[in-house]
Amino acid sequence: MNRRQFNSTPMPFLAALLLLVQHQAHALSLDDLTNKEASQGLKAALEKGALTAISLLGRTDGFLGNEKVRIPLPAYLEDASKLLRVLGQGGRIDELVTAMNRAAEAAVPMAKDLLVNAARSMNVSDAKRILAGGETSVTDFFAEKTRAPLGVRFLPEVSKATAKVGLTGKYNQVAGKAAELGLVKQDEATIQQYVTGKTLDGLYLMIGEEEKKIRKDPVGTGSALLKKVFGALN
Repeated sequence: MNRRQFNSTPMPFLAALLLLVQHQAHALSLDDLTNKEASQGLKAALEKGALTAISLLGRTDGFLGNEKVRIPLPAYLEDASKLLRVLGQGGRIDELVTAMNRAAEAAVPMAKDLLVNAARSMNVSDAKRILAGGETSVTDFFAEKTRAPLGVRFLPEVSKATAKVGLTGKYNQVAGKAAELGLVKQDEATIQQYVTGKTLDGLYLMIGEEEKKIRKDPVGTGSALLKKVFGALN
């Protein structure tokens, strides 16, 4: 009888103790973070995401070899490209696609300082609001702040790379006419503008992928700050 009592009576106590430990382990919440910690966490997340994205994309085959971000021909040029392939000009089409992706790979490393500066200029009072947003809210915030200036910075590099391909001029003529008819957006009216836009899309996509990883497993980042800040959201 005594033995049975000894084995059974502690269970409610153990359950309560477990709940207490669990509560304490998750006691840190977003409200417990200071604005300084939140903003530092955002900065660290951005820098980690940016460096990872740049290292993955800013190298040979970073775009061309990655199906998530590989830049295809613009949709409005598909019919023309099919005709050229029928006429035995498939090699020239492939050359242009390769040139577009190589241009993106060359441009991406130029984004580093602008992304970091955007982090440093962030309004501290917005930090917790951004942290509590969606799974890519940090990336979305910085995309809003940096997309336009990065586009200006990327365009000359993209233009230089695509200018080496003879088909670029001809495709731009087709795109220009399509834009006049309202069939193509003005910011895609040339191969250069199109590639620049796709380069930015790919960059923010990869930064967003890194942000998702940080949010899901802040402990795995090895950063005490990221663990504290993003751990408060889980």
